[in-house]
Amino acid sequence: MTLVSIRALTLGLLTSTALAVPALAQTAAEQPLPPSAPVAAPVSDSDNPDIIVTATKREESLQDVPASIQAIGTKRLDQLNISNFEDYTKQLPSVSFQTAQPGLTVVYMRGVATGGDGNHSGSLPSVGTYLDEQPVTTIGGTLDVHIYDVARIESLAGPQGTLYGASSEAGTIRIITNKPELGVTSGRVDGEVNTVAHGGIGGKLDGMINLPISDNIAFRGVAFYQHDAGYIDNVFGSRTYYIFDDSIPDVTVNNAGLVKKNFNDQDVYGGRAALKIDLNDNWTITPTILHQNLKANGIFGYDPKLGDLKVDRLFDEVRKDKFTQGALTIEGKIADFDVTYAGAYLDRKTFTTSDYSDYADAYDQLYSYYGGLGYFYYQDAAGNNIDPRQHIIATDHFKKLSQELRIASPADKPFRVIAGAFYQRQSNFIHQDYRIDNLAPLLSVNGLPGTLWLTQQKRVDKDYALFGEASFDVSPKITLTAGGRLFKYDNSLIGFFGFGRNPAFFQGADDNPPPNAAGSTRTGVGGCFTVEGITLRQAQLEGRNTTLLPATVTGSPCTDLAEFKDGKLVPKRAKDHGFTHRLNATWKPNEDLLFYATWSRGFRPGGINRRAAVIPYDADFLGNYELGWKATLADGRIRWNGAVYHQLWKKFQFSFLGANSFTEIHNGNDAKINGVETDFNYTSGGLTLSAAAAYTDAKTKGVICAADGDDATCSGSFVSAPKGTRLPVTPKFKATGTARYAWPVFDSARAHVQAGVAYQSSAPATLRTDIELVGTLEHVNPRDFLGKIRGATLIDLAAGIDWRRFDVELYVSNLFDKRNDLSRSVACGSCTRTLVVPGTPRTIGLRLGTKF
Repeated sequence: MTLVSIRALTLGLLTSTALAVPALAQTAAEQPLPPSAPVAAPVSDSDNPDIIVTATKREESLQDVPASIQAIGTKRLDQLNISNFEDYTKQLPSVSFQTAQPGLTVVYMRGVATGGDGNHSGSLPSVGTYLDEQPVTTIGGTLDVHIYDVARIESLAGPQGTLYGASSEAGTIRIITNKPELGVTSGRVDGEVNTVAHGGIGGKLDGMINLPISDNIAFRGVAFYQHDAGYIDNVFGSRTYYIFDDSIPDVTVNNAGLVKKNFNDQDVYGGRAALKIDLNDNWTITPTILHQNLKANGIFGYDPKLGDLKVDRLFDEVRKDKFTQGALTIEGKIADFDVTYAGAYLDRKTFTTSDYSDYADAYDQLYSYYGGLGYFYYQDAAGNNIDPRQHIIATDHFKKLSQELRIASPADKPFRVIAGAFYQRQSNFIHQDYRIDNLAPLLSVNGLPGTLWLTQQKRVDKDYALFGEASFDVSPKITLTAGGRLFKYDNSLIGFFGFGRNPAFFQGADDNPPPNAAGSTRTGVGGCFTVEGITLRQAQLEGRNTTLLPATVTGSPCTDLAEFKDGKLVPKRAKDHGFTHRLNATWKPNEDLLFYATWSRGFRPGGINRRAAVIPYDADFLGNYELGWKATLADGRIRWNGAVYHQLWKKFQFSFLGANSFTEIHNGNDAKINGVETDFNYTSGGLTLSAAAAYTDAKTKGVICAADGDDATCSGSFVSAPKGTRLPVTPKFKATGTARYAWPVFDSARAHVQAGVAYQSSAPATLRTDIELVGTLEHVNPRDFLGKIRGATLIDLAAGIDWRRFDVELYVSNLFDKRNDLSRSVACGSCTRTLVVPGTPRTIGLRLGTKF
């Protein structure tokens, strides 16, 4: 296909796609050309424009903001070939994350991590994510927004609880997109093809167009498609069950029909669109819409015991993740005050099928003394023992409505104020169906033959806040700032979790049939509420009315997670209110130097455990004490910023797989985190050097007990993590650096070469150092079988030429094909088979682009 036909195709696609989001500010070097100007020669790589950010909800120079902020602008995003979450977090040393596969990623900053997060009914995130003015932080996984035509990505380290609220306890990541330009017709198309070592062929096609509709209305649209090649091989594997029970014939299964090379490929497509409507000189309306659709096959982890990048999965696996967000931003002036309204509605649907054979493998071994899985009732309707492997069908339907209204006084006055109100409501309809094929209906969840366990719940989280921040210039060189946020949260959960119950089973009777395949009498239907407000199990034991109340959540047999009030069931709730603050003092001895001191506090709301017997967990709070500096030296050629901080994380929430491999959230003891972070940029002629690094020392201040509410010595249970245990996931040291040199080769072209390096040290994969295996009294250290998230050094290279209208580049990422661990995990609470999710192996690619 020629470049002309590609351009025509993309133009048609973009103009018919209703999608995008506006940016709040751009650097001078990122402004499009006026409509009458010819396309200019490529911007010199030596240009080092002042970066304008909106982290404080005002447009300010990065070097004037007294906070630890890293910003990656449009030019660097393109130069580094950043298109997704993994790409840009590699450039942000204060950011770490856990991931199982695309769309299931939990973000952490500055070591505020306990691991095990991300469950759809677990803790809210501790790091907020914003797309322009609107929060897109979601329960159970960060939105991996495709990065293209983005003005910049801002990383705000440390508590942002004053201006950004509950899910910005440890920091905030903001993706600021380019907004429509009035009176400008412009566009670009970029394509790529690549090959992945040990894998297949991938590529992507992106396009952008900006069109004037009238003198005061402009449209900007983006469309994209990306195919990522797989590199994990699903190799042959088999399992044999019931070997510990001589009365049951062995059952042997294998995955011969699923053996496949490079089975973890994925496709992402979608787009953004925005209108900019200037009502007059003071008021602008920007409606936007974003849509993205992802389909990922297989899994993205491998079993080191089977070999490099190899795994043996016994069921077909797929994940689909589709989300749409409509947003509206209104900006204007009342007198000299800036007024901003930002509202959005996000709808996200996910569908996942997962192999859960590891559960059967583990329990066959753990119950070997009792006959292995023969101890249970994995039988068909005729009473024959069947293949006991489980597979999961899961869906989540997440909705989020957010609204914010704020007003800001003039920025050029010695006393400045910004104040506003915020409201959001997010809900999630949770469905998880743990299936055993051919399981007898009477041993299944009632009304769902083949379902061993069902989770069917509705979660609602509501946040309300009033916030404000005032700054006063005590002198031309000293500024004092004080901010606060009054918050209130109201989180609820209701529904069903657990096993079914054979109608013929009666608690306390002789000669009962099995209640269900697991033999459980308490969890599931046995724990559902009757019309008298007690459980079915209790009603049978006490000879009372056993009539069950109707299910509160569609698709479940009854309700065992709720509160009984006035004869009806209502959601279990966790609600509270409070205040967070930020105090800052800034000294600016001259235009090129800034020093600051900050004392701030962030929080994360409490919530409900989806296992009814486990008590709710409380909010946790992060106190931050920080000293920082910003320096612009050598006539602007050098920029050096940094911060030193001490953080105290009070009663932190931590998640783990408890009984029945059910996620539980508890409040632990306190943790302390000390760290240093810095970034450096140097430009001279065609040479640009950039570097950033972070050192993080995060440890518990007291012991963590296996049972919530235990005393300081864990006398009622055992020590799950001793005092001084290092917090997981975050490496002690992480650094990144890039060197780029460009030079003219023709009158209208410049060539460039670029080298990048990213390093991070190892990190623990879990907080706990002692667990008790189900069915035994054996204690093991999960850090022994999980191992460490290994450290790695990655090298990237690129070389290319930029013409007036075209550009071409050849690149290689992960030059030496290193296995950088992204996460290490097990499938269930008593499983010991570790799966490692690696970064992408060495990738060699060719990029072509055109602009018009």
